[in-house]
Amino acid sequence: MQWLEQVTRWLETYQTNVIWTAVMLLLYLLMTRFAIPRLEKNVEKSKLKSSSALKGLFTARILSATVTLALILIAWGVDISGLLVLSTSILTLLGVALFANWSLISNVTAYFILLTNVTYRRGNYVRILDGDNFIEGYIADINLFNTRLVTQDRETVLYPNNLILTRPVLVNPKGRWGTLGKVTAANGTNVQSADSQTPVQPVPATSSVQGEGQTPPKA
Repeated sequence: MQWLEQVTRWLETYQTNVIWTAVMLLLYLLMTRFAIPRLEKNVEKSKLKSSSALKGLFTARILSATVTLALILIAWGVDISGLLVLSTSILTLLGVALFANWSLISNVTAYFILLTNVTYRRGNYVRILDGDNFIEGYIADINLFNTRLVTQDRETVLYPNNLILTRPVLVNPKGRWGTLGKVTAANGTNVQSADSQTPVQPVPATSSVQGEGQTPPKA
């Protein structure tokens, strides 16, 4: 019974750590049993390719396991500041190579939002408005950093995921404007700059002014 006393004494010493570990494991279990299967159902409704679905589910499991492990290590007093510095440095280096660190994270976050939103399902025709510019096409696939659009001219366009969420998007519009261009040109309006406008010619004044009700003099 000596080992039982040692276990009891150990539990009394690390009671808080054990409770936090149990809570983290319970949250991880709930996430893997409820949240990830729900994500899988939404991916099936979006009609995306199996490779994109597997990639999204694999990334979700890796992220949830990594966060759970990090929280457990923190609960047991393990200093992970060095690991955080290393991961931040790696992300910064990747950010320099691939535009920016915040852009990478926002694209990955937007990737999961697009997966869970059935509006952006495969085969939907979307028109993305970016100021005076637009681009439209069929949603062919949603990747980790960008969404692949296929235009009416069978051209492939890779559009960043975070820009899709931050720009006005028309889903299955009634009219088709084309592949990409200006919104004003697509609407058929002719926009001229101030320098290119034709000056207005003044109307020449008549040599004589006739009053109301007067008849011209006979020659």
